[in-house]
Amino acid sequence: MQLHRIALAVAAAFPLSVLAQGIATEAQLKTVQVAGSRAPLDPNLPSNTASKTAEQLREQNIYNPEDIAVNLPSTSVRKRYMGDRNANVAGRSYGTLQPGRALVYLDGYLISNFLGRFDAPRWNMVNVEAIERVDALYGPFSAIYPGNSIGTTLIVTERKPKGLEASASIKLNQQGFNEYATSENYTSKQFSGRIAARTDSGLWYALSMQHQNSQGHPMGYANAVRGSTAGAFATPTVSSTAAAKAVTGILYDRDAQSRDRAVFGATGIDHNKQDTVNIRLGYEISATQEIEARVSWWHDDSTVRNTTYLRDAAGNPVWSGLVKDGSRQFTVAADAFAPSQRDETHRQLGATWKTKNTKGWNASVVATDYQIVNDAARQATLAQPLADLGGAGTVTRRDGTGWNTFEVQTTYTPSESDFGNGRHALVFGLHRNQYKLENVVNNATDWRNNETTLNQNYYGKTTITALYAQDAWKINPDWMLTTGLRFENFESADGSQFFAGPPVAANAFPSRSITATSPKLSLAWAATDDITVKTSLGRGVRFPNVDELFNGTKTGASITTSDPNLRPEVSDSVELSAEREWGTHWIRASLFRDDVTDTILRQTDATVTPTVTRVSNVDRVLTQGLELVWSTRDVGVKGFDLGGSFTWTDAEVKANAANPAQVGKKWLRIPAQRYTLQASYRPNAAWVLGAAYRWASSPFNTELNIDNNPDTFGGVSSVSQLDLKASWKFAKHWEWGVGINNVANRPAWQSHTMPQRSVQTELRYSLL
Repeated sequence: MQLHRIALAVAAAFPLSVLAQGIATEAQLKTVQVAGSRAPLDPNLPSNTASKTAEQLREQNIYNPEDIAVNLPSTSVRKRYMGDRNANVAGRSYGTLQPGRALVYLDGYLISNFLGRFDAPRWNMVNVEAIERVDALYGPFSAIYPGNSIGTTLIVTERKPKGLEASASIKLNQQGFNEYATSENYTSKQFSGRIAARTDSGLWYALSMQHQNSQGHPMGYANAVRGSTAGAFATPTVSSTAAAKAVTGILYDRDAQSRDRAVFGATGIDHNKQDTVNIRLGYEISATQEIEARVSWWHDDSTVRNTTYLRDAAGNPVWSGLVKDGSRQFTVAADAFAPSQRDETHRQLGATWKTKNTKGWNASVVATDYQIVNDAARQATLAQPLADLGGAGTVTRRDGTGWNTFEVQTTYTPSESDFGNGRHALVFGLHRNQYKLENVVNNATDWRNNETTLNQNYYGKTTITALYAQDAWKINPDWMLTTGLRFENFESADGSQFFAGPPVAANAFPSRSITATSPKLSLAWAATDDITVKTSLGRGVRFPNVDELFNGTKTGASITTSDPNLRPEVSDSVELSAEREWGTHWIRASLFRDDVTDTILRQTDATVTPTVTRVSNVDRVLTQGLELVWSTRDVGVKGFDLGGSFTWTDAEVKANAANPAQVGKKWLRIPAQRYTLQASYRPNAAWVLGAAYRWASSPFNTELNIDNNPDTFGGVSSVSQLDLKASWKFAKHWEWGVGINNVANRPAWQSHTMPQRSVQTELRYSLL
């Protein structure tokens, strides 16, 4: 197509420079600083940013890599338990049900996973020992980034060796969990190690590995809801009384919509073992030119068990069937307590070439390829303990699914003297990514070890090709104008769906092609020596991902259907911000407005059996708010620092022809208020003490805002969590840390139950 020919011409005409999916070069990021020691606004990053360094991350409890983002402004991470593979990111204008609005990169390589409904960034590829810093960028204000940046962009950087380096850590986390009739302690263990070196020849390497053995708490509860679950709360009749088994152990509460609910037992108790190996190689060809390659491998072995609360008259566990409790009768489905297993292996390849001139033209090329080598999710259709002996089930395979990216980028950086005399800093780039979906479900006569006939399958590809340009023009010492334009071509192809009936669906979808243009504009004014005011406007076009277009599921209880004709989300965003730094204090205030048309959402129709969840467009959602971020150092005493963020948000559906009743309702999973407060104290070089408190109001979890009882399993509740951490370097190279997450043991839910109080300890050795 024409765009591809234009792209090749641009690539040939300019000096090559790159970053995977537009991660800024070193020259562009050099002025991004942590809050509390911020430098002037970076002219090449018109987006507001927030950062944390490895030293700052010592102030908080880190078990999994996604923990590094939990205290960033206006950011939340849905980490349900230690070792969770579905830790989705949410921001100030989107919730965890919209993972397509979160971009995450590791050293310039894309690790955002847009292949499944709840597929989170592949945090597993990050080695905790190697993290140097994390940077967050907000909104679609830079032309460098693709349309997924309408939410949040997280950039994780791993440390490059300066000489011989070695480090290792052992972590132990124990959670005491108590909910319904489940009262258990869950233990998780992790070992992480790294060795790296740089030689005089310019060659450097880094080898890291990580092993964790984690035990999660229940992710769900087998239950029945009055008025929603067929036959629930029925009065036993004469004819059925004989068939219904009398049991004890049924617990009663109300669900998120205040309907009567009976709870039969705990489900989704995951025990996972994960291994990650990363190899990085680099070579400085010259003082201004470097190449780098990366190979990452991750394996997960997961077993999910369940626990029934029901007991018959003899005290034996009851797992399924017609049961009665006093005057109430229920049917416990045969698969309500069905166990599952998952065995998956992923690998990522990446290569980078770049130049490192301090001024003038620079260039880089980045390519990456991520593949799910093996993924077999085995699901029984019978409850334990019968299923432990075998029996029918299904096996879902995603072997061969993955994505690849390629990007070339060229930048021009004027000298400081030129930059102050009306000169321009330029960025030009070409980007391409492709996602491939292969999701096959087979029947099995023995769910543990065989596969027989085809049950359902889902295939498809999406490709995005983009050209972009950005100009940072320092009009004079006080004014900076940044303009940008991104032109994108989206293609979907090879889409098909099949599932056996009833009903039966067998569809092959025609290819599609969409083009979009996203202009950007930012004007920054240095009002005084310590105050900067900035206005940013940007359009971002977030194309539907391959999962939203083609993926689906069909079980006995529900059907999820995608829509191959989805329209892209278009966000027109405005942000007015002012920041001031004086002495040891820094503060930023931002007014933001995100006006999104054709927001993509999964909406469930529970009035039919089986329930049907459809991926569809919502005509218009408007989000407006205020964000305050601040920090201050040496408060009252040297070494005592404070910081935090406050975000007030109003997100409302303004138009939806497909469901007019939704107009005027609040958008899903965006809290109206959220606050983060962090404190740290370094009395000397050996000790670091840290505390972090997070609070967020309860958002809605239903399109019509009918969930009026959010503080329960299935609801999305408020969050109130205090974490404490102490770290002590007790000898040369040695450090010991201990921390408590959720000190007050305040319960919280995001449909699933979030972690309760846990204690974590870590022993670390570092040779740097």
